[in-house]
Amino acid sequence: MSGAVEPEAIGCATCGVEYGTERDALPAVCPICADERQYVPQTGQAWVTQGELADRAEVRVAELGPDQWGVTAVGVGIGQTMQVIRTPAGVMLWDPTGLADVETADFIRALGPVRLIVASHPHMYGAQLSWSRALGHASVLVNAADETWLQRRDPAIVTWSGKRAVSDALYLQTLGGHFPGSAIAHWTGGAGGAGVVLAGDTIMVNPDHETVSFLRSYPNRIPLSAHVVERIAGAISGIRYQQIWSNFGNAITTDADAKVQASARRHIGWARGDFDDLT
Repeated sequence: MSGAVEPEAIGCATCGVEYGTERDALPAVCPICADERQYVPQTGQAWVTQGELADRAEVRVAELGPDQWGVTAVGVGIGQTMQVIRTPAGVMLWDPTGLADVETADFIRALGPVRLIVASHPHMYGAQLSWSRALGHASVLVNAADETWLQRRDPAIVTWSGKRAVSDALYLQTLGGHFPGSAIAHWTGGAGGAGVVLAGDTIMVNPDHETVSFLRSYPNRIPLSAHVVERIAGAISGIRYQQIWSNFGNAITTDADAKVQASARRHIGWARGDFDDLT
């Protein structure tokens, strides 16, 4: 295992979100974990440095498709898989891991210039600024609706909202739901031109890899309303994508656009009581 880019940078041991280098500035409890969408473990708040994580974590890099890689830092925070997407306009990191290690940074640099680092929502901020510093101070895009959840700030951070084009074949879109600024990335050039959506858990691919879920909190099982799911489904009903990837490497790889819409209809029906006779 290689070393950390910023060995002294501190993060929350539970969610993996970075906080900077000053222990005296740390809050008593991580606000992201104290929120109802996440949790503080029964053992209490714990902090960990990037150097400590680098000593114990296993970083795995997997090729997921043409110009698409997944990076997972096993044993770090929530454990999300960072998506690395290469386009003619440059490389984008999506849902950055909570450990930015030197070896993986070298691998990513070899793919081409890193243009952007983007998290689907605050649980996925990870070590986004450490990654930025390792990759030429790439811009870190943060949805303006969720900016108050930032625990570390830097001139590299750029706020955005609504839709934002990254390139001719890649754009970001705010959908809300899980967080007000929860977003997806629509990569029209992905999957050989068939289209890929990177969803984090704005839309969560289920274990069957055929359906998806829409929740306010995944660990605490808090649902979204029928109205909100209808809004989310409507917002993406006009885009075409063969694949959808959530934040743990879980994906639907065929007819994803139709399967997301079918899952939304199922959620809406259960939430409004259409199937109460089955309970």
